[in-house]
Formats: sequence, structure tokens, C-alpha cells
Amino acid sequence: MHPAFSVVFFTTATGAGYGLLALLGVLAGQGFIPPDFWLGLTGMGLALGLISAGLLSSAGHLGRPERAWRAFSQWRSSWLSREGVASVATFVPAGLFGIGWVVLGRTSGWVAVAGLLAAIGAVATVCTTGMIYASLKPIAQWHSRFTLPGYLIFSAMSGSVLLNALLQGFAFGSTIVLAGCVLLTLLGWGWKLATWRHNDRLEIPTNANTATGLAGGTVRSLEWPHTEENYLLKEMGFRVARKHKARLRQITQALAFALPALLLVAAFALPWPYAAVLSTFAAIVQFAGMLVERWLFFAEAKHTVTLYYGR
Repeated sequence: MHPAFSVVFFTTATGAGYGLLALLGVLAGQGFIPPDFWLGLTGMGLALGLISAGLLSSAGHLGRPERAWRAFSQWRSSWLSREGVASVATFVPAGLFGIGWVVLGRTSGWVAVAGLLAAIGAVATVCTTGMIYASLKPIAQWHSRFTLPGYLIFSAMSGSVLLNALLQGFAFGSTIVLAGCVLLTLLGWGWKLATWRHNDRLEIPTNANTATGLAGGTVRSLEWPHTEENYLLKEMGFRVARKHKARLRQITQALAFALPALLLVAAFALPWPYAAVLSTFAAIVQFAGMLVERWLFFAEAKHTVTLYYGR
């Protein structure tokens, strides 16, 4: 019984990939990033690689992956379908932007327009991903004002740290980008702490009595509705021991926020290539920390259906 790693990796990888793609599309298109061939090839390859790896990993979460195409038809009512449509549509301007930058060696004109459209598509896709969870009323920990902004903040944070590592690695380091990474990391840290505080104080009004509509006495389940575990219990009814939750939250704060912020601050005071090494290490550590954070995001969620199992 544990949250599916495919979904954990999907949300972490695509969040970082779309954040990096959006920043590349805007900054390179506006001339803040030089149209260097190797920088463009590595940056676009990393962004699209993370997005593709995340999307492919999500297919492993499906019971019948060969039917995944059917999800695209429900875009009028399903945030999951809208996410699929947005993610595929974003590849079109992103591909044109990558071709213009890497093959033609330019980031202006129509290439800049393609970069801007790719950035808009990236932000829209992250929004649809966040809304998949924020729209689920049966899960109080997700159905809150913290979920959607959290997805956008973490995407911008991880994307900016990746961008800084790339710029530092190719000796195009910018103090503005470096400062932005630190500020976004601190913002993400503060938002995560506020989210945890909100969820820890959350009072869920639904109980077994209100769920069944039975008044008087205490309603309890005599036996489970079925004889085997199902996906709801595995992924939305997972119980984390209090001491383990506290430890995992400490690991998240250390890896996703505290250590990357310290490494990035230290990069201010050091010349290249030491700043590049610290920036790269900060990106790797933060990605690992965000995997832990995403695991907790799913593990701490409790679906209302668990009331029928006496939880």
C-alpha cells in the first residue's frame, strides 16, 4: 500500500520540465538568453525530455494504457482530459521554438512567438494538472486554495533552478536568474509550510453518519465492502505513521528548499566553475526533494470513501 511512483514521478518531472520550458520560451525569445547552439540543444532537450518522461510514466498508472487516447475526448468536462490536450498541443510551438533556436540559430521573430506560445501552453498544462486534484471534493487535503498555486509555484521554482544550472554550466550565468531561484525556492518553502499547517488543522465535516445519511447512534462498518485492496485504499487511503510523516517533512524541507537555497546563495560568492557545480548540485538535490514532497502530497490525502472501511 503506497502512492504509485509513476504518478509521483509524473508530477515532479513534468512540473520541472514545463517550468523550464516556460522560462526558456520567454527569456530566450526576449533576448535575455543568448541563442547558443549547445545551450539551446541541452535546455530544450532537458525540458522536453522531462516532460516526455513524465507523460510516459503516467501511462504506467493506467490499467489499460492502450486506451489512453480515449481520455482526450472528455475535454469538455474532465481536467485530466484537458491536461492531455494541453500537453500535446504544447509540443507544437515548443518543437518550432526548438527548431528555430537549435537548427536556425535564432530566437527572434517567429521563433520568439513560438517560444511565447510554448510558455503559455506550459503554464496552461500545469494549471490543468493542479486542477485535477484541486477539483476533487472527496479529498479535503487537495480541494483547497493551496493546491493550484502550489503546482504553479513549484513548477516555476524547479524550472528556474534548472535554468540557472544550465546558464552557469555554459558560462552564461546571471545574477538576476540566480536571485530569482533563491526567492522562488523560499516562496515554495513558505507555501509548503502554509499548506501543511492548513491540512493539519483541517476539520472534515463528513463522517460515517453523514455519509450514509443515518442519524442517531454511531454508524460503523461490520465488514469491508470487498475482500481485497483496491486502488482507492492503496493511493488515497494510505496511512503514514506520525513519526514517519514528521521525518519525511523534514527531508522535504532539507532537500527541496533549505539545501538548494544555501547552495544557490553560496554560488553568488564563488566564480565559475564553482558556481556552476553548486548550481547543478542544487538542481539535483531539489529534484530529489520534490519527489519526496510529491510522495507526501499523495500519501497524506484521504478520500472520503475510507469512511466505509472504518477509517
